[in-house]
Amino acid sequence: MTRLISFAFLALCLMVPATAQAQSSNEGKSLLQILFPPSDNYNKYRRSDKSPIKRKMISFKENHPVGTIVIDTSDRRLYHVVKPGKAMAYGIGVGREGFTWQGKNRITRKAEWPGWTPPQVMRDRVKRQEGRVLPAYMPGGPDNPLGARAMYIGSTIYRIHGTNQPWTIGKAMSSGCIRMANEDVEHLYEQVDIGTRVVVRN
Repeated sequence: MTRLISFAFLALCLMVPATAQAQSSNEGKSLLQILFPPSDNYNKYRRSDKSPIKRKMISFKENHPVGTIVIDTSDRRLYHVVKPGKAMAYGIGVGREGFTWQGKNRITRKAEWPGWTPPQVMRDRVKRQEGRVLPAYMPGGPDNPLGARAMYIGSTIYRIHGTNQPWTIGKAMSSGCIRMANEDVEHLYEQVDIGTRVVVRN
């Protein structure tokens, strides 16, 4: 019995530094965070302004005037022609099945931290299919689905806009708009003027 008590006391002494260390590392965390720490996938899906597909300068032999934006929805890439034979390539998110489109148009408006007014047809569809009620209007900001910048395409309902959900880049998940990581859409926004030609192809 004496030996058992001695072992128990020794084990308690050895645990004290570890307990103190644990308390130090848990300082500032809620009980919920301590008991249920984030999963291994937490960092993979948290919001970010960075794209998983790094933008890069590429050779681009297509015959488009300098300044043209070429959007390839099959490749999920946006190409901005910066000089003859060269384009900056960005990873993008595109319309899901049934929401892809193609055509030629121009940038008619630019906005920083734009507000979002979802079209009524979208609000009706989301309510019918998902049971969610979208707001009639959402002011601009970090939580807004249009992200940090938006470039409006002609008089259509479509935009090239930012997102803070980088896992959607390279995927077909939107209702037809072209998504870019916030970091990339800010970069493109500075290079593009009202009237810029936009070519969208499947």
